[in-house]
Amino acid sequence: MDKLYTKDSINNLIKENDIVIAYFGNEGCGVCNIIKPKVSELLKLYPKIKLVEINVDKNLEASAQFNIFTIPAILVFIKGKESIREARYINLEKIDYSIKRYYELFY
Repeated sequence: MDKLYTKDSINNLIKENDIVIAYFGNEGCGVCNIIKPKVSELLKLYPKIKLVEINVDKNLEASAQFNIFTIPAILVFIKGKESIREARYINLEKIDYSIKRYYELFY
């Protein structure tokens, strides 16, 4: 999981890749610390998807740009557009199902 700290680097990553998953959290969030490794493990099934971690405490600009009000939050960008958003109560099975459909379309 790459860690990005600038709004521009996040936007460039989203523009340059077909599918990007942005994981928003912070170190002090217990739920974030439990979900983050599960998301990383899930994405081993989808090696062409870029996964980026954004620490909301260190990147308030990106948090504001993407309207992150609660953590953890997962945003999935398909061809530069936000297509999936899950926050607080994250259903990894639902995310897996949705990602799989898009992944099979592109790859």
